[in-house]
Amino acid sequence: MKTNRRLIALALAGTLSLSLLAGCSSTAAGSEDTASDDTGALAIADQGIFSAGGTVITSDGTFDVSNYYTSRAGSTSHVDHANVLYQIPEEATGLPMVFLHGYGQSRMGWMTTPDGREGWSDMFLRMGHSVWLVDQPRRGEAGQTSVSGTISTEPSDQTWYTQFRIGTYLDGEFTYNEGSQFPEGEDVLDQFFRQMTPDTGMDSANGDQNIDNTVVAQAVAAAIDEIYERTGQDSILVTHSQGGLPGWEIPRYTDHVVAIVAIEPGGAAEVDSEAYNAMLEQDIPVTFYYGDYIGEEFTDVPAAAMWSMMAASADTFTEAYIAAGGNSTVVHLPDEGITGNDHFMFQDMNNDMIADHIENWIQENVQNENTPE
Repeated sequence: MKTNRRLIALALAGTLSLSLLAGCSSTAAGSEDTASDDTGALAIADQGIFSAGGTVITSDGTFDVSNYYTSRAGSTSHVDHANVLYQIPEEATGLPMVFLHGYGQSRMGWMTTPDGREGWSDMFLRMGHSVWLVDQPRRGEAGQTSVSGTISTEPSDQTWYTQFRIGTYLDGEFTYNEGSQFPEGEDVLDQFFRQMTPDTGMDSANGDQNIDNTVVAQAVAAAIDEIYERTGQDSILVTHSQGGLPGWEIPRYTDHVVAIVAIEPGGAAEVDSEAYNAMLEQDIPVTFYYGDYIGEEFTDVPAAAMWSMMAASADTFTEAYIAAGGNSTVVHLPDEGITGNDHFMFQDMNNDMIADHIENWIQENVQNENTPE
């Protein structure tokens, strides 16, 4: 059942990102700050949390109520769903935005920054969008799984720090790439590393990092269908990293995705695949966003060449998609004069500039029935 709380001028705060500090406003050029009042507090009409999609599995046998605490025969488990936390601004002028996190992450990454600044969820609320923050199946608050995983306890902070192109680890210290926009400080890194969370269905203890893209896509598609039922509007899907891969598959299971914003996805949809054709048939505009430190010229950035190969897939997709009549763009932020960004551009010091850039793309490329032509 829908959780409905009428909250007027509710200040949502701090690292849980159910709050904003007064005066921390960030809107797209030319847009109104429709989601906040004169004090800078967010005006929230509705917020809540729900699960969507998934399945129910049943064990063999008959449940023994006399041994109810230990009996597992004839029992059920609700698994493989998505969990969605949502907020709707009092003046919702934009389309719903659904945020899907990447590998080792949860919705927390969209809600705040490691140094406690405003996250994208609040920024886009201020721009008039309702925001729907997903924990994908087997992650975060959607941890119930049909697949038994084995979680590794092997330390890996340095690996992911380097893979995410924030910097490297040399001589016992975390370094930052030249001109980096990632917030600095030991406390910041402590918060950043603690936002990572394991996948309960992944056998990561044995090196398996595979994600079941079909399970994720179907659950998020069910969430998007639920959003349509609640709002009567199609959704803008925002994906990040590993979340980009099931993100391409989602339009195979719902026709309520109106646009896709892919933040450094792990790769683009393969041309002529079922996912590619579903997006093309539904005329879904797509944009890719990439930060700095990508390319073989960045010899001091170990992951730069790897990310160059992944970014190349966006060019292949875009060329084919446009030739077939679709709308796709690839945004390299340095080409836009926005520099120093890593894989977590939505947590960087200039995350507001990038949010504005995305909002401008939405205004130019996505039809909003709320906005008169």
